[in-house]
Amino acid sequence: MRASTVVLALFHLAVGAALAQIPDPQTDRNLFVFLDCQGMSFRHCDFDHVRREITWVNWVRDRQDADVHLLITVQQTAGGGFDYTLDFIGLRAYAGRADTLSYVSDPDDTDAEVRDMLTQRIAVGLVPYAAATPIVDQLEIGFRALTEQPSQAAEQDDPWNLWVFRVGANGSINGESLQRGYSVGGSLSADRTSEAFKINWRATGRYSRDEFDIVDTTIALDTTIVSTFRNYNTTLLMVWSLGSRWSAGGTVSASHSSFNNRDFAISAGPAVEFNIFPYEESTRKSITFQYAAEVNYNNYELQTVTDVTQETLARHRLEISARVQQPWGQVFGSVTGTQYFHDLAAHRIDTFVGTRIRLFRGFEFNVTGSIARIKDQFFLAAEGLSSEDILLRRRQRETDFRYFVNLGFSYRFGSKFANIVNPRMGGGGGIFFF
Repeated sequence: MRASTVVLALFHLAVGAALAQIPDPQTDRNLFVFLDCQGMSFRHCDFDHVRREITWVNWVRDRQDADVHLLITVQQTAGGGFDYTLDFIGLRAYAGRADTLSYVSDPDDTDAEVRDMLTQRIAVGLVPYAAATPIVDQLEIGFRALTEQPSQAAEQDDPWNLWVFRVGANGSINGESLQRGYSVGGSLSADRTSEAFKINWRATGRYSRDEFDIVDTTIALDTTIVSTFRNYNTTLLMVWSLGSRWSAGGTVSASHSSFNNRDFAISAGPAVEFNIFPYEESTRKSITFQYAAEVNYNNYELQTVTDVTQETLARHRLEISARVQQPWGQVFGSVTGTQYFHDLAAHRIDTFVGTRIRLFRGFEFNVTGSIARIKDQFFLAAEGLSSEDILLRRRQRETDFRYFVNLGFSYRFGSKFANIVNPRMGGGGGIFFF
C-alpha cells in the first residue's frame, strides 16, 4: 500500500471521528431563534457573546427557519444612553404571539455592560417560548438581589436638572516627502430633555491646513501650494410637545465657512412638525412633516455673483421624513425643499433614501442614495476659481445638481444553524458580525 493512500485513509478517519463528536443541534435545543438587530442596535449586538451566554436555543441565520424572530431597535436618550426595544415575534408554531421588552442603558455604562444587560433581556424574553418545549425541564430560574435599594427621593434628586453637557476635541497630522498637513477640531453641546420640552445646543469647528511641494526640474519649478479649510457652526433648537403627534419650536444657527464663501451667517425662525404615528412608536415607524420659516443674514468673504458682500434673505422649508423598521427589513428616507421669498426660482430640493430588504431566503438587497437639485448658489464668489481651488476643493463650484448612489446585495446559503462560536484568528472577536 502506498504511503499516500495510508495518509489519506487516516485523514478520512480523523475527519469522520471529529464530525461524529459534533452534537446535532436539533436534538439538544428545541427553540429556533433569528436575531435581527437594526439601526444603532448593531453597536451592542455582539452575536458571538449572545450565543455563548444563551446556549439553550438554536440560533439560525434565516427568518424562515425560526420559531421566534427577535427584532431589536433602538433610539438614543437625551442623556446619551440608549433605549432598546426587543420585539419577540412568534413564527410557525408560535404564529400570532408577540412580546415586547425594553432596556434603557445609562450613558456612563461601558459597551460591555450594555451588551451584558441586553443579553440578559434577550434571555428573559425567550424563556416563555422555551417553556413550551421539552427543554423546559433543563431550565433554572435565578434571581440576583440588589445590594442597594435607592429611595424614591434619591431617584428624583437631580442636581443637574436634566441638563447634559459634552465636550470633545480631536486632531490629526500627516505627511510624506513632498506634502504635509494637520487638522484640529472640537465640539460642545448642552441638552435638556423632558416629555414636554427639549432644548439642544451644538457648536462645532474644524480647521485644516495642507501643504504640497511641487518640484519639476525640467522647467525649474519649485513651489509650495498651501490649502486651508475653516468651518465653524453653532445651532440652538427648542421644541415643545403638543400632544402625541404634534410639536412646535424654533432654531437659531450661526456659521462660518470658507468653502461656501460665508464669513458670517446667522438664521432663525419657527418650525412645526406632525407625525402620522405617535412619537412613542418612533423606534419602529415614523412619518413626519416639518415646516419651518427662517430669516437668514449672510456676510460674504468675497463679492458674490449677485454683486453683494452682505444680504438678508427670508426662506421657508418643508421636510417629509419616513422610517420603517420591520421584520422584513428597514426603509428610511426624506425629501426637503427650501425656497427663498425674494426670488421663488431660488430653491433647493434634497432627496435621501435608504433600504435593506429581505426579498427571499438568504437574499438581502440594500441601497442608499441621495440627489439634490441646486438652484440657490447666490453665495458663490464673483471671481473665478483657480485650478488650485478646484483641485483642492477650497471653494464651492457652481452646479445644478449633486447625487450619490450605493447599491448592493448579499446572498447567504448553507447550514441554517449559527450556534458555534470560534473566534480564532478573527481579528478581535465578533462584535461586528452584523
